Amino acid sequence: MRYGIFSDIHSNLEALEAVIAAYKHDSIDEYLCVGDVVGYAANPKECIQTTKSLCMITVAGNHDWASPGLISLEYFNPLAREAVLWTRHNLDDEERYFLETLKPIYQNPDLTLVHATLDNPQDFNYLTDAYLAGETFRLMQTHICFVGHTHVGGFFVQEKEDKVSYYEDNHLAIEKGKKYIVNVGSVGQPRDSNPLSAYCIYDTNEQKVSLKRVSYDMQTTRDKIIAAGLPRFLGDRLLVGR
Repeated sequence: MRYGIFSDIHSNLEALEAVIAAYKHDSIDEYLCVGDVVGYAANPKECIQTTKSLCMITVAGNHDWASPGLISLEYFNPLAREAVLWTRHNLDDEERYFLETLKPIYQNPDLTLVHATLDNPQDFNYLTDAYLAGETFRLMQTHICFVGHTHVGGFFVQEKEDKVSYYEDNHLAIEKGKKYIVNVGSVGQPRDSNPLSAYCIYDTNEQKVSLKRVSYDMQTTRDKIIAAGLPRFLGDRLLVGR
């Protein structure tokens, strides 16, 4: 099985379309989304419809639940809050229902998906260090878990004696006896100083994970953000991947 796994689209249609086009060269069997379909950019409706059509499973991100009002806006910084409110006013009932019904966790025999952490997933805490990774490792019932939320790709590995290591790399070989947390990065708003869209492939036959990047028309996305009346910074940041 070859899974195409991606996260944090954030209403960036140009980036999503570029990632889907790139996946067509990779013989993907099943697509999975690790949340935050909406937020920040100007095409929430189109990104919801595209994700619904493509993905077998999408789990809830914080912007996905905030946009229909399921979580408090106190969680968000002022720019994110403004984007949530803009998104909320630009969705119809069907799109709100899609976001409202997203579950926080998905698990099958091959993998687990959660937007942030497995402990208190509804709080959307950032998984940024070995201690927080250890809490998620403790709750994992599969050997690999895919996350997003930080917009920075990388791997946490739990080795023997519960030692947790972190790697920023593009390729991961799965070894027996170890557990893995894979942050797949962000399709629509990378924050690792690389503006290219990030996406992931998990091949269960070869037991390997690949993190990939693809270019997209970020200038068009930026112009749409500004034209929609969203904060200019949300467009400008796309050009530098921050």
